[in-house]
Amino acid sequence: MRKDRKDAGQTQDKVLDVNASMQGTLSFNDPVNLRINGSFEGKLITKGTLMIGDNAQVKADIDGENITIAGTVTGNVVARRKLELVAPARMIGNITAATLVVTEGALLEGNCKMVFEGAERNTGRKMSLSEVSRYLEVDEERIVRWAESAKIPGERVGDSWQFDKERIDEWVNSERIR
Repeated sequence: MRKDRKDAGQTQDKVLDVNASMQGTLSFNDPVNLRINGSFEGKLITKGTLMIGDNAQVKADIDGENITIAGTVTGNVVARRKLELVAPARMIGNITAATLVVTEGALLEGNCKMVFEGAERNTGRKMSLSEVSRYLEVDEERIVRWAESAKIPGERVGDSWQFDKERIDEWVNSERIR
C-alpha cells in the first residue's frame, strides 16, 4: 500500500503547470506533464504530455511526444506520437505528426505531414527544407544557398529541396572537424 502512495506521488510531482508569461527555450530530458495556460515565446522540447490551455498564447516551435492544443500556437509543431487540436484551438504553422486529431471548432493554418512513430530516428530518412532548418537551427534561405552551391548535401525535387538525414549528419560531423 505504501508503495502505491509513493508511486502516485512521484507521478504527481512530474506535472508542471505554467500560468505565467515566459520566454526562452524549455527542454525536458525526462517525461513530464507540462500544461501552459499563460503565454510563452521561444522553443519547447518536451517528453511526455504537453497541454496548451484554451487561454494560452504560444509563439514557439514545439517538439514533443503527445501534444494537445486548445489555445493559440504560432510556430511549427513536431508531435512524435500524437497531436490533438481541440476547440477553440488556433494553430498557425506546419505540423509533423504520427497521429493528428482535429476536432470541430479547431482552426489550422499550415501544412501537415504524417510520419510513422519513430521515423525521425531512422537512418536514410528524407528531410524537407524546414526540417533541416529546425534540425540545424539555421534559417531556410541560408540552407538553400548552401544547397545550391553544393556546400550541403541535398537534391532538388520539383520546386523543393530534399535532404538525407544520414548525409546531413555526416556533413555536420565533417564540418566540425575542419
